[in-house]
Amino acid sequence: MRGGLLIAGTTSDAGKSTVAAGVCRWLARRGVRVAPFKAQNMSNNSMVCSDGAEIGRAQWLQAVAAGAEPESAMNPVLLKPGGDRRSHVVLRGTPWGDLHAGDWAHGRRELADAAFGALAELRERFDVVVCEGAGSPAETNLRDGDYVNMGLARAADLPVLVVGDVDRGGLLAALAGTVGIVDEADQAHLAAFLVNKFRGDATLLEPGLRSVAELTGRPVLGVLPWLPDVWLDSEDALAIAGWDGHRPGAGATLRVAAVRFPRVSNATDLDPLAAEPGVDVTVTADPDVVAAADVAVLPGTRSTVDDLAWLRRRGIDAAVRHRAEKGRPVLGICGGYQMLGRAITDGVESTDDEAAGLGLLPMSVAFRADKTLATPSTQWRGHDVSGYEIHHGVAEHDRGHTSEPFLDGLRNGAVWGTMWHGVFENDAFRRAWLTQAARQTGVDWTPADAPGFAERREAMLDGLADAIEENVDTAALEKLITDGVPADLPTLKLTQH
Repeated sequence: MRGGLLIAGTTSDAGKSTVAAGVCRWLARRGVRVAPFKAQNMSNNSMVCSDGAEIGRAQWLQAVAAGAEPESAMNPVLLKPGGDRRSHVVLRGTPWGDLHAGDWAHGRRELADAAFGALAELRERFDVVVCEGAGSPAETNLRDGDYVNMGLARAADLPVLVVGDVDRGGLLAALAGTVGIVDEADQAHLAAFLVNKFRGDATLLEPGLRSVAELTGRPVLGVLPWLPDVWLDSEDALAIAGWDGHRPGAGATLRVAAVRFPRVSNATDLDPLAAEPGVDVTVTADPDVVAAADVAVLPGTRSTVDDLAWLRRRGIDAAVRHRAEKGRPVLGICGGYQMLGRAITDGVESTDDEAAGLGLLPMSVAFRADKTLATPSTQWRGHDVSGYEIHHGVAEHDRGHTSEPFLDGLRNGAVWGTMWHGVFENDAFRRAWLTQAARQTGVDWTPADAPGFAERREAMLDGLADAIEENVDTAALEKLITDGVPADLPTLKLTQH
């Protein structure tokens, strides 16, 4: 099999990333050499590949699903929002610079060329490339210069499968409207629909889907059910803590409160904690919840100084300090770790160059223009630990400090900190650290005999592939991938008054 497909969505978080991962695993199980691709991703959840390239977390997971080595070509342009009007740009895995809202039109051409070149590379080396769009292809206000949705489909002559989230409501109008609102040349690539996240009896939906197919002249290839066990590696901002309420939480005895920073990054660090039986994870901006939890986590952030100022305005700093005084565990990861030190000097990410830290760990942080991208490993109390680093801030430990080393960071009493992301994916380490944290807070928690995190991820990906095999017209899907854009797609014109 050879070919390609672009998976678009009627909205953000319609399930594009999940469906793309499922299609990658479905193809890989059939022996197809498949690679994922997203021309441009806007996300602060990213991952470091083995060669040191930084890409979006979703494309990393899709590569795992495909059985392919993750690489920069799979997500050539990564935008990491630093505020409402500014994004840091990662191009082919390394920092490229910042784009402000006013610079977007000028800077987009170079990014588009890099994206088209990366897709061409992948198509040379793989049988099939499964592309993921961004947002919605019906955002006509963003169509000029688009290179991730219909601009990509037309440049690479790809058929487009439009995914709609039935759980949000308005599905039928969203599917038909996506076709009807774009111009004729774009419509010529919108080839089929797929419904996602359906609960209940799918036959109730059939009359509506028939009407959409008749109106648009495009088939609905299937209806994927709601999959409560699919919640790992959420990337979309709307899906942070998407596992909340969809995981085994009965009988939880260890309560973890993670601070929901406005510019939170790599929130997937929380996934392994949420997956652990007997652990309840809450993402919150409430200082009372942070104070009351057994363990408090300050996760990563795209703008450490700005989010530290937000933390103080919310009064969460006082809750964190009180926890430290009482010997109740606090963990900082990357940006959260940086906040726990004495001082931060930042002329790279934030609006303020200097800030006093919370003063709970004997170190200070200075930001450098060069970004650290690495996949380090070590041991902690006899347990192997590997992770990944993505940061401009460099921590300098105070001379003569007596704090215990913790991975690359420090532990001072019940306050822990590390720059490393992904460390809790190491099962033995995660359970050993949670056991220590439970002792510090006086909670009777012991690890359960449960599948490891990587095993759960693999089961999730296989579950996605199973759902596609059982609920999608895979013969029609394969034909779309191999034969390309159908030649007989009709044009739909919205009624004009």
